[in-house]
Amino acid sequence: MSASRRVGILGGTFDPVHDGHLAAAFAAAEAVGLDEVLFVPSHEPPHRTPAPRASAYHRFAMVALAVAAHGRFSASDLELRRPGPSFTSDTLRGVRKPDLEAWQLFFITGTDAFAEIATWHDYPELLDLANFVVISRPGQTLDKLASRFPDLAQRMHGVERQGDWLPDPGSTRILLVEAATPDVSSTEIRERLAAGEALTGLVPALVDRHIRRHRLYHGDWDTWVAVRPK
Repeated sequence: MSASRRVGILGGTFDPVHDGHLAAAFAAAEAVGLDEVLFVPSHEPPHRTPAPRASAYHRFAMVALAVAAHGRFSASDLELRRPGPSFTSDTLRGVRKPDLEAWQLFFITGTDAFAEIATWHDYPELLDLANFVVISRPGQTLDKLASRFPDLAQRMHGVERQGDWLPDPGSTRILLVEAATPDVSSTEIRERLAAGEALTGLVPALVDRHIRRHRLYHGDWDTWVAVRPK
């Protein structure tokens, strides 16, 4: 593997994966010049209750379908093969290889998730396991992160395009990327399915087809029918 190779990691429940996830991966890949991005569905999300609605098998299948047309993207079952909670620090250690150093890894996350970074397992040590690429979310800017985390301010760098920041083999950074990503969430998608609404423009067509073919989240539909106004 080339010493200059850069690998992105995008973790999440992906229940289901949607266009916002893909947009964040594209934004990170373009901003910091990623050679590949691994989409890693979580086994047991430590920060989420209740458990995912779709099985691990279907969540992985949907991710694989979503990234199939994108050469730099691939689905990883790293967390699904590991029992117990899916901690980011364990995942980053699992991605590491003898010829892949921490400064070559880029963990992609949104402003909303990074705002809770102090509650993550192995914080702050996990920030030394990879660069963190923080993508702005709709309605959430990046300008307050430095004041919110004064101890991390020196590690933060705003990145608009590849070349704004150069990797340092001796350290990892927190890279802030402003991006126009779609305002969509997995919760919204499940609610739309429960209401019998279309998912056009929210998920890749192959993911939409998989959801409907296997009647995923049909329990949400049954619940909506039971409680809908008469």
